[in-house]
Amino acid sequence: MTSMFGILRRAVAPGRKAGGSPAPAAAAGRRQHNLFEAAATFVAASVEDDQDRMDEASGWVSPEALSFGVGELACRAVIALARERDESPETVARTLLGLSEE
Repeated sequence: MTSMFGILRRAVAPGRKAGGSPAPAAAAGRRQHNLFEAAATFVAASVEDDQDRMDEASGWVSPEALSFGVGELACRAVIALARERDESPETVARTLLGLSEE
């Protein structure tokens, strides 16, 4: 009967040994990237017109996460430029996009 529980325990938690911790989810030697790393790499690759690197960064996170990261990067960049230029974030954003000021 005791061996039956051992078999069930291994079937339910295959990465665990008696009292051990679970096995890592990621493949050995493969690093996980967060959405900000993916966004930074994707945007830099876009600027450099490096399609291979853009494709690589796109595979690190979901499309939704990448979109969020790129948006966050854009916000931070506009804020940094606005402070540097002593202008409003709206003025900087419109200038970067080639829009007239209203």
